[in-house]
Amino acid sequence: MFTGIVQAVGRVAAVEPRGGDVRLVIDSVDLGLDDVALGDSIAVAGVCLTAIELDGPCFAADVSLETLDRTTLGALHAGDAVNLEKALRLADRLGGHLVSGHVDGIGRVLDVRDDARSQRWIFEAPPALARYIAAKGSICIDGTSLTVNEVEGSRFGVNLIPHTVQRTTFGFRRPGDAVNLEVDMVARYVERLLAAEAGNRKPETGSR
Repeated sequence: MFTGIVQAVGRVAAVEPRGGDVRLVIDSVDLGLDDVALGDSIAVAGVCLTAIELDGPCFAADVSLETLDRTTLGALHAGDAVNLEKALRLADRLGGHLVSGHVDGIGRVLDVRDDARSQRWIFEAPPALARYIAAKGSICIDGTSLTVNEVEGSRFGVNLIPHTVQRTTFGFRRPGDAVNLEVDMVARYVERLLAAEAGNRKPETGSR
């Protein structure tokens, strides 16, 4: 589990093809790996990956075809910037919201405009995910926990303060760019519970 509070921006050091999928090597000098052990989880651009090699400031992680196909990791190249967050510990502050690191789909940046000292960003989500996005609810974009300001169909807007733009990969993003989206898991569970309740209702029978 993660919080969606990005701890560092790393760089892709290498993308190594391995038997049909890839191994990513991430230079995470600003993250600090002293407390990371082999097998620990690290969110890379919002995707939960397992550290299988540790080498100084770098870690390596294998990325399956499923993950390559369903996230933006399949489009990464050496030198690309990625948001990084180490897994949540029980004693940590939950500054964002509970994030699993399991990306639900890929969205697109539609527009970026200044809004006083902040920036207003407009994204488009896949239609199948739009129903989980609610105004004043939470969403995770490229591993960053954000509050949704407004929703119109499959489009939604968020505000980014200068600190967020400077400390994440949003500073490198432009309209048209693809981003990883993870919707609020509470919305997922609510839908599941409502579907189960509807399925358990028996139709009324008999005459009146």
